[in-house]
Amino acid sequence: MREMIGWPGGCGDGIFSPGGAISNLYAMLIARFKMFPEVKEKGMSAIPRLVAFTSEQSHFSVKKGAAALGIGTDSVILIRCDERGKMIPSDLERRIVEAKQKGYVPFFVSATAGTTVYGAFDPLVAISDVCRKFNIWMHVDAAWGGGLLMSRKHRWKLNGADRANSVTWNPHKMMGVPLQCSALLVREEQGIMQNCNQMHASYLFQQDKHYDLSYDTGDKALQCGRHVDIFKLWLMWRAKGTTGFEVQIDKCLELAEYLYNKIKNREGYELVIEGKHTNVCFWYIPPSLRHMEDNEERMARLVKVAPVIKARMMEYGTTMVSYQPLGDKVNFFRMVISNPAATHQDIDFLIDEIERLGQDL
Repeated sequence: MREMIGWPGGCGDGIFSPGGAISNLYAMLIARFKMFPEVKEKGMSAIPRLVAFTSEQSHFSVKKGAAALGIGTDSVILIRCDERGKMIPSDLERRIVEAKQKGYVPFFVSATAGTTVYGAFDPLVAISDVCRKFNIWMHVDAAWGGGLLMSRKHRWKLNGADRANSVTWNPHKMMGVPLQCSALLVREEQGIMQNCNQMHASYLFQQDKHYDLSYDTGDKALQCGRHVDIFKLWLMWRAKGTTGFEVQIDKCLELAEYLYNKIKNREGYELVIEGKHTNVCFWYIPPSLRHMEDNEERMARLVKVAPVIKARMMEYGTTMVSYQPLGDKVNFFRMVISNPAATHQDIDFLIDEIERLGQDL
C-alpha cells in the first residue's frame, strides 16, 4: 500500500486500526512525537503550545484526535475552502504565519482526499509545498478517497500524496472490505511508530523469542488485544487482484457520473456542486417551489424537503440516502455510490422514488 502511494519500497511503516478516526489520531500522535519526543514521558506541559491545521470541510476526527491527545480542539485551525470544498493553500500559509507570530508551534497539517460531504480532494502538491516551507508534518486523510490509488484512470486525484509524511486509507470504504479495515501508512523511517508507542512490557513482548521479532508488531499500537484486521483485506486482494479492485472502483465512479448527468438534465433537481467523486450532492425541488423567487421564504421551505423525503424512504423501506446542510446551503441529499453491484436501473429508481415521495411537498 505504501508503494501504491508512491513511496520507495522497503521504507516507512504502517499499522491497521479500528477506523479512519483512529488512523488520523495515530498520525497526529506520531507527528507530535517526531517534533517533541520528550512529550511521551513528560506530557504536554513540557512542550510549547502546538497547533494543527485542517480544512473547514475535513472530518471531525482531526479535532477529536486533538482533544484526546491533550492538544485541545481550540488548537486545530480550520482553513478556508473554495466553492468545491478544496482547501485553499494560500489561506493555509497565512494562518501558519499568524500562528507563529503568536508564539504557537505549527506541527501538523491534515489534508483531505475525499471529503465526507462533497468528496473533494485538496490540492496536495500545493499543500506539501507549504508544509515543506515551514517544516510541518503533512498528513493526508484519504480514508474515503484512498481507494482511487487502485485505479489508473482516477488516481491522479491523489497527486502529491507521495509527498506526505503519513496517509490514512480505509479499504472498508471504496474497496468494499468488511468493517473494520483502516490503515495508517507512514513514510518516515521504520521504527518511529515503535519508538512513539512502545512500553517495553516484557511479559508480552519478550526480546528472546525464537522467531523474527519484526513480526511482533503489538508494541507499536495503542491497542493490546485486537482483530487481525489485515486478514480480510489480504484474502480479498488475493481473490480480486489489483485489477479487480480497479474495475469495481471505476464502476462506482461511472455510476456516480450517470447519476450526476441524470440530475443535471432533469426538471425538479438542482446540483449543489459539480461532481468529481462518487458523492453526488443535490436538492429535489418539489413543484410547489419551482417557480418561487430564490429568497428566504423559499429556503425556509426547501430546508424541510429532504428530511421529510428521508423519513418517507425509511417508512416505505425502499431506499436510504443521507442529507445534511453545509455552510449557507440548506439540507440537500448526498448520494454516495460505493457498491459496484448497483446498476443504472437502480439509479433510475432512486430518482423516480425521490420524485414520487416528494412531489406533494
